[in-house]
Amino acid sequence: MDQAQALIKKFQDKTAHVAVLGLGYVGLPLAVVFAESGFKVTGIDPIESKVNTIKEGKSYILDISDAQVKKLVQSGNLTATTDFSVLAEVDAVSICVPTPLRKTGDPDLSFILAVSDSLKKYIHTGMAVVLESTTYPGTTREMLLPKLSEESGLEVGKDFFLAFSPERVDPGRTDWTTTNTPKVIGGVTPTCLEVVKTWYSQSLQAVVPVSSAEVAEMAKLLENTFRMINIGMVNEMAIMCDRLGVDVWEVIEAAATKPFGFMKFLPGPGLGGHCIPIDPLYLSWKLKTVNYSARFIELASEINTSMPRFTVSKVQDTLNRQKKALNGSSVLVLGVAYKANIDDLRESPALDIIHLLIQKGAQVSFHDPYIPAIKHEELQMQSVSDLDSAIQTADCVVIVTNHSSYDYPKILKDAKLIVDTRNALGLQGQTNNKVVRL
Repeated sequence: MDQAQALIKKFQDKTAHVAVLGLGYVGLPLAVVFAESGFKVTGIDPIESKVNTIKEGKSYILDISDAQVKKLVQSGNLTATTDFSVLAEVDAVSICVPTPLRKTGDPDLSFILAVSDSLKKYIHTGMAVVLESTTYPGTTREMLLPKLSEESGLEVGKDFFLAFSPERVDPGRTDWTTTNTPKVIGGVTPTCLEVVKTWYSQSLQAVVPVSSAEVAEMAKLLENTFRMINIGMVNEMAIMCDRLGVDVWEVIEAAATKPFGFMKFLPGPGLGGHCIPIDPLYLSWKLKTVNYSARFIELASEINTSMPRFTVSKVQDTLNRQKKALNGSSVLVLGVAYKANIDDLRESPALDIIHLLIQKGAQVSFHDPYIPAIKHEELQMQSVSDLDSAIQTADCVVIVTNHSSYDYPKILKDAKLIVDTRNALGLQGQTNNKVVRL
């Protein structure tokens, strides 16, 4: 029996030992899904506090409960370590590490490079490797493959099996999860695809095979570029409606009554999260290497990154109408997570809004039921402890993240002025003269 068939049998029998590199918002849920389906799973992360939390049977991610982790740890199906040498014993590896942008706008693949340097020391015959971290087309074949094959002397598609399968995690969702969201997989070779497809099919409800790793890499970028461009378009629509004195929220609801040819997107104070603000810029960067300018991406990014400044200008104008200067006024930012009902601060527009308000002399405080403190660059703040008092005393309340736990009728009643960037107050906000909507 060749290596591929032997590994496929291990996956089918659930006797394969699986490792997940990176135990963040993507890696931990994936490790839990593999373990719940019957695989022995080892999570590997250099952050010791994460590893210790898992060993204690606890979760640090809202989408995964303590009970899930505890049950899997007690059963022996899930363990965690900071020691990469365990890779010598495993049959399959999923790489789920961050891929941020550098301040220059270039892709930062340092996390992928670091784990691949660790992995190449322990790669062996009969191992499957899947990259899940979002990146530009060609990364799996051009960067990961040489590191794993040239120094080990192993042949891809024969001795070991390499594929790309983009993560599609949307934190906070309960309808679409790691288990039931269709999983795109592209192998470096057809045999690689067959091996990895068998592995993932044991734990996930739907697997979508594509012809190459590059197709899978590009599909992920298309998904997020589609969202980023459409959000950019509706954000520009909000700016245009503001200039024309038209209610953008009413415009969107009217357009959404069309049963075909229109998809509803909502404006906001800016993009957040790891994927949508960043992934399209990976594609834009890659295209520059082949002398092509991704104009839609660049324009949408320009509009989206301008929204925090537009939001601050709305705060300033709102205070001016009350004969108050932004300089010296107290401003309470409600919600700093990048979207509602999660604890993820990555790339949140609230960070830019707070920085800009402070630069203009405002006395800024914030509240978020999911985020007790902010530490970002030189900014260090604690969430206010007395929300009611903070709302009543603030010169202006800015709703940046529309968490469902907020009592919006009470906020509307108690606040002096409100800038609502999410239409969280709905019709009540539309008819109240102390509310300004984006």
